[in-house]
Amino acid sequence: MSITWGSVSGWWVPACLVLGLLYAWLMYRQPVALAKAARYGLFALRAVVVTLLGLLLVSPLIKSVSYQPQKPVILIAQDNSQSIKLFKNGGSSLSDGWGEALKKQLGDGYEVHWFNFDKNMHDGLSSAYNGKQTDISSALHQLNDRFVNRNIGALILATDGLYNLGTDPQYEARDIKTSIYTIALGDTTPRRDLLIGNINYNKTTYLGNDFEVDILAEAYQSKSETMRLTVAEDGRQISSQSIAVTSAAFKKVLPLKLNADKKGVRKFTVSLAPVKNELSVQNNTETFYIEVLDARQKILLLYDGPHPDISVIKQSVESNRNFEIKANLMADLASLNINDYSMAMLYQLSTSSYGKVQNILTGKMPLWIFSGAQADMPAFNRAQKAVNANAGRDDTQEVFAELMPAFTGFTLSDSTQNKIGKLPPLLAAYGAYEAQPNATVLLKQKIGSVPTTYPLMAFTDEGGRRTAVLTAEGLWRWQLAEYREYGNHHAMEELFSQSVQYLTANANRQRFRVYPSKNVFDEGENVLLNAELYNDALELVNTPDVRIALKSSEGKNYSFLVTRSGQSYQLNAGTLPVGDYRYSATVKNGKQQYTANGQLTVKQLNLETRQSTANHRLLKTIAERSGGQMLLPSQIGRLAELIRKNENVKTVMEEDKHYSDMISLKWIFALLIILLSTEWFMRKREGEI
Repeated sequence: MSITWGSVSGWWVPACLVLGLLYAWLMYRQPVALAKAARYGLFALRAVVVTLLGLLLVSPLIKSVSYQPQKPVILIAQDNSQSIKLFKNGGSSLSDGWGEALKKQLGDGYEVHWFNFDKNMHDGLSSAYNGKQTDISSALHQLNDRFVNRNIGALILATDGLYNLGTDPQYEARDIKTSIYTIALGDTTPRRDLLIGNINYNKTTYLGNDFEVDILAEAYQSKSETMRLTVAEDGRQISSQSIAVTSAAFKKVLPLKLNADKKGVRKFTVSLAPVKNELSVQNNTETFYIEVLDARQKILLLYDGPHPDISVIKQSVESNRNFEIKANLMADLASLNINDYSMAMLYQLSTSSYGKVQNILTGKMPLWIFSGAQADMPAFNRAQKAVNANAGRDDTQEVFAELMPAFTGFTLSDSTQNKIGKLPPLLAAYGAYEAQPNATVLLKQKIGSVPTTYPLMAFTDEGGRRTAVLTAEGLWRWQLAEYREYGNHHAMEELFSQSVQYLTANANRQRFRVYPSKNVFDEGENVLLNAELYNDALELVNTPDVRIALKSSEGKNYSFLVTRSGQSYQLNAGTLPVGDYRYSATVKNGKQQYTANGQLTVKQLNLETRQSTANHRLLKTIAERSGGQMLLPSQIGRLAELIRKNENVKTVMEEDKHYSDMISLKWIFALLIILLSTEWFMRKREGEI
């Protein structure tokens, strides 16, 4: 324990001592009845008491230091995925209770924690081996985060080295500053297996068009065999071919040309016929869906002069294969037939240009109007009824986008919502902006860090005609920033695709639509279906009840009453057994009855069967780089000895410094009471009281 003065001068100590001596001298210089020894004793007691009281008034900090031993922490992370159980031999598995046995061998000088992992990490060890996905890097990252600032002595990683989620675990292992001992599970013996490695295809095509599908077929330990591949459309075989396997590790991309002869969502199944003694047939079949459309919707983009935003808008909208953009200068308007297009976009037009497109502004075509630093603001205000801008063209201001959670016209993914708030500012004409009463706002302007009520992007729906307004320019900044940070343009593409789909939805719209969030769901994933109902004015309504019946290919039926969500409906059917399902939805709006049908697939999650040969080389590399060692399950008995001999695995003393005011020390008050009581009794005995 020591005194730390901080902002208080250390010269107060002799000052307090002088004060104590002076006070005691003044008090005991006169009495002559006291014996010399008693007088000196009382003098000393009073001097000490006053000195302590002076120090309490000054109140310096008292530093106390304590040392706590920290045992080395031993972490055990065991792979609990299916590949361990599927591809093991007699000497490549762990015995039950091996973790407890290791803890007993290490003794009380170590703190042992157990975990098992597959897609996620869980407490304790498990011998179920039922995980359908493996993410080794995530498990290492979570352990490193959970035990940060702890004395981690060693990490024991028991796995076969096979992973199908996350990044290469070698990179995550480098961040763990301790020895890693790997236990090599699984079997390194290659097995005979055929599988569909990957399918590349476009999710949409057009009626009557040919489209190409690339299928990656793989075969292992099957040299001289013949693979037979078949493709079926909605259960009807449309293609087959035989492929000779020419090597022990055979891979071949098979391009297939198919024809879109029916409108709607078509289901395709690709299968490889099993061969004798094949390890697993679960990975021999894959299913995918393609939506066959009548034709692409054409969109006209008009502008007065070149601007980098033009190409950004075109690329973002055309990322959805349902749309095709024609970008034209206003000078070429006379050569265009407006009736060929189902939507128009007007980018920062001048007053004279707005005068040339009155037939577009007064018609029924969906419209998207862009404003910015170059736009004519009075003409912009007259052209639309979503936003009123009290701004000029002389000054500009940078505005960030703030997403409005109350917007229900369409839904953006969580990833896109997070990205939009982090994108750089756009450039808007300086002034005040006001959303009209009939407008719904998707994005508001945020100036610096201050949110405003000014709309950045808003929509209106009048008489079945939808209009969008964007009040700033600089979309090229968003595109560059998103690619720099995330390596893609997914947020921009989703924002524009969803907006254009919303604007054009009134054209040839079905009154009742039901569609799954995707056509193929993984086993264990919640099945989501969306429904939309439109009244005679083509407005979204969700007053009537919607019922959906799901029927599996085995004949099992599931019935649901759909939940209302915003202005539409959404059904979370939960997890369903693996198989193919057809759905039928019904709703009655007034006297009119509507139905909608479709299909979806819940596929078996067979990622764990795609690799059968354990990757012990990865485990050896991780162990050696960290100063650890790779062991086989039969060598686990050596593990405790290796850890004890590792000089880096040792108990450390943790220093705990604590600062407190001197006045908070209770023993000082006890000392003062004792000193004052002693002085009082001595004076009482000597007759001074």
